[in-house]
Amino acid sequence: MLPPAAALLLWVLATNVVLAAPLSPVRCDVATGACMVFNAYGTWPDRSLCKVGEVAFPSTEQELVDIVAHGVKNRMKMKVVSNSAHSIPKFACPGGTSGLVISTAKYSSRIVVTASSMTVTADSGVELSRLLQEIGRHGLALPSSPYWNGISLGGLLSTGSHGSSLFGKGSAVHEYVKAMTMVVPAPEKEGFAKVVNITEQDEDFMNAAKVSLGVLGVISQVTLALQPIFKRSVTKFEASDVNLEKEILEFGKNHEFGDVSWIPSKYKLIYRADDRVPASTSGDGVNDFIGFQPTLTTIVEAQRALEEAFEISGDSPGKCATGLVQTQVLFTTGEGFKKSSGGVFTGYPVVGFHHKIQSSGACQASTSRQLVCPWDPTVRGLFYHQTTVSISVDKIQDFITDVKKLRALNPAALCGVDLYNGFLMRYVRASSAYLGKQSDAVDVDITYYRARSGNTPRLDEDVLEEVEQMALFKYGGLPHWGKNRNIAFGPRTVAKYPKLQEFLAVKSKLDPDGFFSSEWSDFALGISGGSSSNLPHCALEGVCVCSLDSHCAPENYYFCRPGRVYTDARVCRFVPPGLKNGTA
Repeated sequence: MLPPAAALLLWVLATNVVLAAPLSPVRCDVATGACMVFNAYGTWPDRSLCKVGEVAFPSTEQELVDIVAHGVKNRMKMKVVSNSAHSIPKFACPGGTSGLVISTAKYSSRIVVTASSMTVTADSGVELSRLLQEIGRHGLALPSSPYWNGISLGGLLSTGSHGSSLFGKGSAVHEYVKAMTMVVPAPEKEGFAKVVNITEQDEDFMNAAKVSLGVLGVISQVTLALQPIFKRSVTKFEASDVNLEKEILEFGKNHEFGDVSWIPSKYKLIYRADDRVPASTSGDGVNDFIGFQPTLTTIVEAQRALEEAFEISGDSPGKCATGLVQTQVLFTTGEGFKKSSGGVFTGYPVVGFHHKIQSSGACQASTSRQLVCPWDPTVRGLFYHQTTVSISVDKIQDFITDVKKLRALNPAALCGVDLYNGFLMRYVRASSAYLGKQSDAVDVDITYYRARSGNTPRLDEDVLEEVEQMALFKYGGLPHWGKNRNIAFGPRTVAKYPKLQEFLAVKSKLDPDGFFSSEWSDFALGISGGSSSNLPHCALEGVCVCSLDSHCAPENYYFCRPGRVYTDARVCRFVPPGLKNGTA
């Protein structure tokens, strides 16, 4: 994302900006009382609406127990949503129109750091940014976290969110959980709801609860293991991708928090060498990633308008040229890494305390309608899909080789991802969580254009669809539970989790009647097949894998065709008029 123009930013700060609270994911009509739930992007993957019957905002654990008891007593489907709801899949929707949504927006006051045991206990609604600041203030560190700090503690655990590391326990926050309390349904004689305490000694329950997708109950409080505070030294450098297959694993083994941004259309890599250094090391650097900062509405709207213009005109070279400029500007300005808060990028290395480097954000706290997150649905800004898949370390080299073969056929077809920083490749370790990563892996995170209309095909969409299916199906990759399009989930995916039955056994003990399950979560877990689609255009949005031309957009000359490298893939490809029965 292009950095804001300094002159325009100063102008906005010097004038009277329009103030407004950040948009809540739970929105109710004052006149009718009808409520709906949205994710932070304003649109679910299948573009359906999530209507609910009741909404509750507990601020204490007892209130949480009372609310769950109310739902159980009245046989209501229930789901939990955070203050920001950044998960893309529809796990936060109870289904139907009479469900109960429990918001943790007000359940976020408790953060207790205990230095003697090096632990922190926090309410599930606490935002990661606050949690990390408080831990750092006590001279301690949470070893790993997601890159985005606008997510809640309960949300990041439920979806298995992670950073990047093959060291120690790895990069997933749930690997540092020592204990948690959950509020779950109970029989009438126990008051319809109860608090369950889960500790490391309760291995079966803990392995299920650490990554639960919200189907076991409501996470109330969580205790995490911490480490003594340390600093990190970050240096980014560019390189050719000619040896990426050979270098990708070695780099992860050599740098504790390293990652790699692959810009395939440019045959280029941006390595992030990111390592632990002693707390006494000189430096007070920060990570203010540009894409997560409050950005002028005019800039995000202009950026989206340019991208839409490229799509409408079929201008792949235009995307390539813009992507080249954008990636170069981001790299030369440090992408938000600075040697001091409020400063500017002056070069690498950037050394700073772990909690100031490990995660970033700020736009979620903006109260100005003129300074927003680039994806804010109240403005016509960025609107995108995310395909995020963890590919086992023993398969990642072959995946990279296949992507290079696909690129060789038409490099410009991959320029669209340049506008979103390419393929972000992070490192994750095998997890003890039943729904966690099943092996050490490289997590490939791809963000790309999504049309405002679900019936509109994307420029060169067949290429990224082939990459998506290659990652998921040919190489058996595991989807990030909080990202991805619908085709990433369902029976074909959960077959990759050998401990699924153990998870479902815990689920049947904690919520035997399925109060916290929905049609979507049952589909995602392979319990039912009710959320797939056979409707026209369903493949354009990743709601289905095409098997018929009608699943694409034949009226716009997009037809269902085999993949070019992964021939078992079925993708929506533009076939010029007159070549419908050809091999295009």
